Amino acid sequence: MSPVELPVLSPAPPAAAAPPLDRAGYAAVARKVKLLSWLSLAWMTVEGAVAITAGILASSIALVGFGLDSVIEGVASLIIIWRFSGERVFSHAAEQRAQKLVAIQFFLLAPYVAVESVRVLIDGEHPSVSVLGIALAIGSLVLMPMLGVAKERLAEEIGSAATKGEGRQNMLCAYLAAALLVGLLGNAVLGAWWLDPAVGLLIAAVAVREGFEAWRGEGCCVASPLDGAMGAGTPCRDDDCCATDLG
Repeated sequence: MSPVELPVLSPAPPAAAAPPLDRAGYAAVARKVKLLSWLSLAWMTVEGAVAITAGILASSIALVGFGLDSVIEGVASLIIIWRFSGERVFSHAAEQRAQKLVAIQFFLLAPYVAVESVRVLIDGEHPSVSVLGIALAIGSLVLMPMLGVAKERLAEEIGSAATKGEGRQNMLCAYLAAALLVGLLGNAVLGAWWLDPAVGLLIAAVAVREGFEAWRGEGCCVASPLDGAMGAGTPCRDDDCCATDLG
């Protein structure tokens, strides 16, 4: 009896590269990015106001830090709205400027939150229980990943490091909302007051890391009609940013 031969699955052929976007396609994706940034700005306005108010009332540095992060993310959304308005839609110079401005927002947050967190740990200041803060953290934990993933996908389509940076800020907000929720629940249920400033230090550390990554920029190595200078097959450097000077 001859041995039974198992069928061999040949590897799937690599997916065909997406065709380069023309100006109409690029503009259509840019409009989607701008709409998502308007949605983010609306949420961040509410989130920031509620978090800072609740944080002050409960003496919670983690909540105040979370609210400040929301304010900074709102500024990042405004930058992206500016980036994709008018003639700047097809300007590589505007893209580079927006990328740096988004990155700077991360660095604005870290010093205040870090200093205040250390101060609270040293002084042993116990925050109050904040039901409002817990509800806000849950809401952000649900909404922010959806916005962040959508923006990062669109950023890959048009090669916008600035948009990708804003999407990462939304994902950072989701991670921080989860950490904030742990800190607030730990304080409310277990009386673990030190979790609040510990979360504040985490917010500061993650903000610095994300700031450096946003400053370097990622995801721009795709064909796009920025300034009409970029075409398929543009060479890339090790940092995945396009080597062609578009400005």
